[in-house]
Amino acid sequence: MTSITTSAIDTPLGRSVERTCDDIAMLVLAAVAVVAGLTFRDYGLGWDDYTHAEYADLLLRMYGSGFRDTGALSFANLYMYGGGFDMAAALLHKVIPLELFETRRLVGAIVGVIGLAVTWRLGRRIGGPLAGLASLLLLALCPIFYGHMFMNPKDAPFAVAMIILMLGLVRLAEEYPKPTPRTILIVGLGAGLSIGCRILGGLALVYAMIGFVPLFLEELRTEGAREAIRRFAHVVYVLLPGLVFGYLVMGLIWPWSIMEPGNPFEALTYFSHFFEKPWKEMFDGALVSVPDMPWSYLPTLFALQLPEVMLVLTAGAVVGTFAMLPRREVPARRKTIMLMLTLAAALPLAIAMVKRPALYNGIRHFVFVIPPMAVLGGVAFAWTMERLRANHRAWQPAVLALFCFGLALPLAEMIRLHPYQYTHFNHIAGTVRGADERFMLDYWGLALKQASDELREQLVERQEAPPRNRKWKVAVCGPQRPAQVALGPDFTIGWDSNAADFAMTLGEFYCKGLTAPVMVEIKRDDVVFARVYDIRGRSISSLLSIPAP
Repeated sequence: MTSITTSAIDTPLGRSVERTCDDIAMLVLAAVAVVAGLTFRDYGLGWDDYTHAEYADLLLRMYGSGFRDTGALSFANLYMYGGGFDMAAALLHKVIPLELFETRRLVGAIVGVIGLAVTWRLGRRIGGPLAGLASLLLLALCPIFYGHMFMNPKDAPFAVAMIILMLGLVRLAEEYPKPTPRTILIVGLGAGLSIGCRILGGLALVYAMIGFVPLFLEELRTEGAREAIRRFAHVVYVLLPGLVFGYLVMGLIWPWSIMEPGNPFEALTYFSHFFEKPWKEMFDGALVSVPDMPWSYLPTLFALQLPEVMLVLTAGAVVGTFAMLPRREVPARRKTIMLMLTLAAALPLAIAMVKRPALYNGIRHFVFVIPPMAVLGGVAFAWTMERLRANHRAWQPAVLALFCFGLALPLAEMIRLHPYQYTHFNHIAGTVRGADERFMLDYWGLALKQASDELREQLVERQEAPPRNRKWKVAVCGPQRPAQVALGPDFTIGWDSNAADFAMTLGEFYCKGLTAPVMVEIKRDDVVFARVYDIRGRSISSLLSIPAP
């Protein structure tokens, strides 16, 4: 299956490309792990963090009580999601000397690094060592994925689970019709983790059913209908233990899903319709109700938020995949693998564009398509280098330099935006500076942590104390509970700006710019992410620039 050989590019001193690429990949993974370990505390809480921590407590209480305490099975709407990430963070918090939300950030970093490692192995398996390294670099230097892995308790773990499942499906295609026990285990684990995170993991069945068509047709042609059907039935049979294992994994991290056989389908129905009171978000310079977002929402944001090099390489790989399907000389296994990968990257976006569900918070619900995009891009880059080696060797250094330059652009933005990498907009959009007036940036309110830290520091430096017999009062335009956690016990927070000492506001369209002294200003690329105002002695009627939904 390795289409890119160890001679795709030349290396000094006769060192093999395979060894060099693998060594660099290991260094990249180690570097990401070290950076993540040094910086995970920098990431603030989002709107959902506190609620997810409560969900984890309820799940652990349910298991600890022998299922007598079943509050987790009706908590908010989170019982329709899996709580594997939340439980892992809560359990780890009990044994390491970190605060709960710091532990959640650390677990997010660990899960993200696992996703990077699996993406590397998948790219390497499909296209060789150079493709694996390129896939790893494309994902590690994708600010959207990197930023979300620290603080997105649903979508980032789901993305990692889906790429594990994709690795299993690719191995299944390679080994068809005699999958090894390891492949069966990976398929079962990936299926259990992905569906246990979000019911949307069932899309992988569609990838497999459509993706395996070229391989099955080849079997029909070479082996005959009877033998092809027998082989297919055999594969389904030997997969059953893995699927049973996957069902158990799903039940462990999403217990509600196995309480009744129809519960997963109920969750699918529930999430296929908008389930909250509609609100408006900024899209392309206009305020649009989230159930009424245009079909262009996702393609626009993907085009403007992903690194340019990933967009170009992924598009080339998708075109190349559909171009190879009618070619008889291309092995059927190769067609199946590339078709599954292409469907994993593109089909969810196509379905959303056609069905037009409620869309909000940028592309965070679709982070799971980014790892397969990275693999497609890595395979496309390795294929390009192989073709140049065979026909235009002198062009290889220029293409390699262009690839490195394409990676340097998002790397520079990630450093500049830290710790708000998830707000990244590429140079097509004019970076976050150009996107500020047209799209939402810090929709999760992470900047309130840094604003809170700096407010406390300023009050200490000024040696100011709150009025007698009460705490400092802060009116917050943004997520309330995360602000309270960030500010600490010496502050009380709320919406009432008339009775507050300070106003803390996000730099989003729904928060007013106040005519009051600015104590703290959090900026990136000349864009204001959050401010803290001193409003003592001032009459501020509201912090909202639009009516509350």
